Amino acid sequence: MQTNLLYYGDNLDILRRYLPDAAVDLVYLDPPFNSNRDDNVIFRDESGNATVAQLLAFEDTWHWGPSADGCHSAVMRPIGRSVVLPL
Repeated sequence: MQTNLLYYGDNLDILRRYLPDAAVDLVYLDPPFNSNRDDNVIFRDESGNATVAQLLAFEDTWHWGPSADGCHSAVMRPIGRSVVLPL
């Protein structure tokens, strides 16, 4: 497994593609997240002015359920730790 690499993309997809199971020692989550806010991409016209055209970029919500728990368990080493900073 290569080290000192920066991956761009969905974290779960990256973990599944590039890391073997039980390879993670530490998960560090640093809010703000779960703002319950939708963020949009706002398009501009040819002159650079904003238009009413928008596209949903992402929904900032965080749900921890059985699927997340299973994925977390799969990537963590038995001695691994998870840290979530308080909001």
